[in-house]
Amino acid sequence: MVTGFNFKKKFGQNFINDKNLLQAIVNDSGINEKSQVLEIGAGAGTLTEQLALTAQKVISVEIDNDLKPYLQLLCEKHNNLSIVFGDFIKMTKEEIESNFTQKFDVVANLPYYITTPIIFKFFEEGFNINSLTIMVQKEVAERLVACSGTKDYGAISVILQSQADLKITRIVPRNMFYPQPNVDSAVINIKINFDKFNIPNKQFFAKVVKSTFNYRRKTLLNSLQLGLNIDKEKAEDIIKSMGLPIDIRGEKLSIQQFIDLSNKLIECV
Repeated sequence: MVTGFNFKKKFGQNFINDKNLLQAIVNDSGINEKSQVLEIGAGAGTLTEQLALTAQKVISVEIDNDLKPYLQLLCEKHNNLSIVFGDFIKMTKEEIESNFTQKFDVVANLPYYITTPIIFKFFEEGFNINSLTIMVQKEVAERLVACSGTKDYGAISVILQSQADLKITRIVPRNMFYPQPNVDSAVINIKINFDKFNIPNKQFFAKVVKSTFNYRRKTLLNSLQLGLNIDKEKAEDIIKSMGLPIDIRGEKLSIQQFIDLSNKLIECV
């Protein structure tokens, strides 16, 4: 563990130092000596080092310049490791992918405050990746794998499950971190399959899904009117043509029903 370092809440810094847990995360990712890996948030470099010991190449993005002295020492130990200092969210797809010569894997202990934007970035921009194995807040992991009709089912559940196979691989108690957060975490493995479903227009599909869950307490009919500015009669006709009750709520729809809905709606906007 780094010593004499002031942890920054604004960057969501919670580090892990248990080598058994770090190795378990690497094992969960399925990477090997042929893998190229992107890590987001090197932090103290503990997971970074385990990745460098396993993979062919590791690129780690770190936002906190104060960690440079610790991470530069790590780069001197591992010639297959490079640290890029910057804000991952602000980096372009081209900037990131220029570091790799093949499809890569993402392995990261993600800061809680920015988990969802990071995940959406990979899916909305269509990165050339095999998988994401990420440590996230336990409640977030449960939302990612949630089924339709459950309280945890939301836009991110639908969008991810439409383009990937997801599995929670382990629960990580809060006492495994320093400083200790107020919640437990979970490791989730996301195997990318952008062609899992036939979705002609993924951007519009995502827009429909997000619009529906932005008005979660309203009926599907009302959320379509509010979120997409769809004429009420047209929205009613589409819902009825799908054999759905007119008062159904969006969280009751399966992934395939969301796809069918977006395919019908795109003709109306």
